[in-house]
Amino acid sequence: MQGCEFHCKNCFNPETWNFEDGQDFDETTIENVLDLCKEDHVKGLSILGGEPMHPRNQEATTALAKAFKAKYPGKNIWMWSGYEFDKDLKDKEAMKYVDVLVDGRYVDELHNPKLKWKGSSNQRVIDVQNSLKQNQIVLYDK
Repeated sequence: MQGCEFHCKNCFNPETWNFEDGQDFDETTIENVLDLCKEDHVKGLSILGGEPMHPRNQEATTALAKAFKAKYPGKNIWMWSGYEFDKDLKDKEAMKYVDVLVDGRYVDELHNPKLKWKGSSNQRVIDVQNSLKQNQIVLYDK
């Protein structure tokens, strides 16, 4: 997703910060993504950016996640967001469709290249569906 206001130091994807760059996101975009994911070797969808859960991106993120899960219920969705699940995201509609969320802003001083799926040690890898069911953070451990 295009656009982010966090501007984390040493972000791996600063070209996605500007909300005005990129291309329009519409139904055709969603259909193109779904078509690219049809092959059996594609096990899921990763949603990142920019910031997929910024208020300007939430509608598109939700539409994409919802359409993906409707078409491919057996495939997973991973999302990376600088927002925190328990403080900002747990009640957002998009979370109904996300399987794993890496939450929290990237902090360059906490960077560790040995971490799995995340860039800095403050970030969490969350099993979203189990967290929603249990009403508490359940870390992903697979």
